[in-house]
Amino acid sequence: MVNQKDLSKVLSGAKDLNDVELTGAKLEGEDLRYASLKGANIDQADLRYAILLNADLSGANLWGTFFDHANLEGANLAGANLEGANLAGANLKGANLTDANLEGANLTDANLEGASLKRADVKDVNLRGADLKNANLKNADLKNADLRGTGLNKS
Repeated sequence: MVNQKDLSKVLSGAKDLNDVELTGAKLEGEDLRYASLKGANIDQADLRYAILLNADLSGANLWGTFFDHANLEGANLAGANLEGANLAGANLKGANLTDANLEGANLTDANLEGASLKRADVKDVNLRGADLKNANLKNADLKNADLRGTGLNKS
């Protein structure tokens, strides 16, 4: 359930949004660049086309959230829960996804160039057509991930 006080902070342009409660929030196209959302609960929210350049979402709960075509370039998503999230067409260039849970997420055609997915849980993720150029996948769990069109082989 969205906390209206927290939602007002977001919509007013506040940058310190640590631990906010925004479950199910409708934030399509919002400009949240450089926002600090550490530990925030933003599950099942709509952040399609949102601008989250260099935002800090480390440790955030983003389960089932819609990030279609969102700009998360340089964002810190270390340790975030993105299970079942939709990141189709999202820009995650240079993003930090170290230790993130992406199980079952959709990253079709996402830009992950130079992103860090070290130790990330990428099981059952759809990465079809994603740009993984220079991405760090060291110790990432890619079991059953769809890597067609990425140029990577599961060996």
